[in-house]
Parts: sequence; C-alpha cells; structure tokens
Amino acid sequence: MTAAVRAPQRVARRRLPLFAAALACLLAGLWGGLVLLGLPVPTLLPMAAADHGPLMALGFLGTVISLERAVALGRRWAFAAPALAGAGGLALLVSLPPVVGRLLLCAASIVLVVVYVVVHRIQPALHLRVMAAGAVCWYVATVLWLAGWSLPRLVPWIAGFLVLTILGERLELARVALLTRRSIREFLVGASLFGAGLVLSTTTAITGSAGIRLAGAGMVALAVWGAAHDVARRTVKIPGVTRFMAVCLLTGYLWLAIAGVIWLAAGNLGVTVEVYDAALHTVFLGFVMSMIFGHAPVIVPAVLRVRLPFHRWFYAHVALLHVSLLVRVILGDAAGIELWSRIGGVGTELAILGFLAASVTAVRLSRRPGVPA
Repeated sequence: MTAAVRAPQRVARRRLPLFAAALACLLAGLWGGLVLLGLPVPTLLPMAAADHGPLMALGFLGTVISLERAVALGRRWAFAAPALAGAGGLALLVSLPPVVGRLLLCAASIVLVVVYVVVHRIQPALHLRVMAAGAVCWYVATVLWLAGWSLPRLVPWIAGFLVLTILGERLELARVALLTRRSIREFLVGASLFGAGLVLSTTTAITGSAGIRLAGAGMVALAVWGAAHDVARRTVKIPGVTRFMAVCLLTGYLWLAIAGVIWLAAGNLGVTVEVYDAALHTVFLGFVMSMIFGHAPVIVPAVLRVRLPFHRWFYAHVALLHVSLLVRVILGDAAGIELWSRIGGVGTELAILGFLAASVTAVRLSRRPGVPA
C-alpha cells in the first residue's frame, strides 16, 4: 500500500491475472457469505461457503497485499507470493483435494516473509518487522490448517496477519508525524500483547481463553495508539481524497477497539454463534475492509497503473458498510434477531460490491479523453 505512484499511461497488464484471481476469491467468498447467512441462493461452489473466511482473508487480501509488496520490491521472484496466494484461493474453489489450496497458501506466506527479509536488509525499519510478523501469522495459520485444525481455531492467526500488516503500514506513515520514543514504546506494548495472545490462543483451553483476552487487550491498545498517532488525525481536516482516506482509517480504528473489547470480554470466541459472528466481523469487516476502502486510492494506481480519482460518492459504500455492520452486531448478534443479522450481512456485502463498482466507474471515467490526471 506504499508503492510509489508515477502516473504511467499503460495498465500493468501482466498483473491483471493476479488481480483477477484475487477478485474471483473475493466474489466467491461473498457468495459463500450469502449461503452462510441462510439466504435461498444456489450453492454454485460448495467450498465457497465452507472456506468463506480463508477466501476473503488469504485468497483475496493475501493476494492483493503480497502483490503490492512485490510491486514495491520490484523483483520478479517476489510475484510468486501473489501468484501462489491467488492459485491457492482458486484451488479451494475447485474439486482439487483441500490440501492443495492450503499448501499453495502456505507457500505464498513463505515467499512473502522472504520479501520482507530482503526489504529489511536493504533498509532496516520497525514497520517492516511488524509487517513481517503479520506474514508469519499467515504462515502459522496455514500450517495449523494443514495439521487439521478447524477454521475457528485459526481465526486469531488470520486476524494477526491482517492487523499487523495494516498497522505496520500505518506505522511507516506515522513516522512523518515524528513519533517519539514513548509513542513507539506504546505501539510495541500493544503489539507484544497482541502477539503473546496469539501464541497462548493455540495452547490448552484455559490458557487459550487467556490468550484470546490478551490478544483483545492488544487490539484495544493498538486501536488507541492508531487513533492517537496516525497522521489521519491531521489529514481528516484536508478536503477531498485526503479526508476520505482519514475517515476510513479512523473508523477502522474504532472497529478494532470494539473487536478488542469483544475478544477481551468473551475469551472463547466460539462460546455462542452470536459472539463468534461479532468477534470476526468487527475485525475483518469493520477494521480491515474500512482500511482497504481508505487505501484503495493509493493501492489501485500503484499496482495496476491506472488512475483512481476520488469522487464524493465513494462515501456511499463506506457509510453502507458501517451502518450495516452496526445493524448486524447490535440488532443481530447482541439482540439475537436473525432477520437483522441477515439484513446487516447483506448490507456489508453490498457495500463491498459498491466499492468495486465505484472503483471501476472512477477508473473508466478517468480514461475518457480530456480528463486531467
């Protein structure tokens, strides 16, 4: 999400198949989500529902994140990471043995870790170590998956991949705000709590519950740190795309804090279906997707070499995401009203589809003759 944008004229066509694989995983994951909501939709691909989470988090986001990292590094071998991640996601959808997709996703995480190691050797920095830790979380999740662990037990590690990757990139940009030693220590405390919680979550039932609570406390600490030190606090005052990005980032931190509170209070994420639903989607939709929405004006031009100009109607899918998630968590999960769970779930999926439609429309409008860069 930090690759340089030089406003080139030609689309990076060689990267389109990788992006297409990520998009296929996203759409399949969304369809699987509709099946899990109990809606009367045809089960086109049975594994789309069973592997809804990995398709979204590893097949889609894993491919996009590793693709952006490969573009930033600029070495051909680094593109093996998004290629393996995309292939792994697609393998989960077809009639191949499940182990094939899991092995491909595991291999992708290994390549991504190597990418971070190489970049860190070129320019050592804390934010790179944090993002590398996120890639290690991806690796651990897939190794445990290959070992036969159920998906609910992998949730903390998959969340670790995305949370540490995103916060590592925000830490990189926060350097512009001239972070003090105290603020860096505060970040490390939150990240250490989160990491320790992930490790403990893989042990026995007693320490595993303590691990989830510790990870939740770490998420709250990291959310507070981000809200206090992220440059979004300042850029939210600047109109246009800068404010739009800041709004997405700050609301993302709010959802991360809410997720942390749920993890901290619950201990066992699978204690009820409602707790599990809220614990997952506050992280993966409220925090992660809000951050993706906010970074899209930077990611898409950097990766695909196309212009993605900001339009005010971008706020529509952002608002729909947060309102729908509130409905799902408060009226669906907390109040236990299944209808509102479905309404909120469908609303969040429409928000993601709206994000895709808005991005494609903006790109197409920018390519019309006479439109300034």
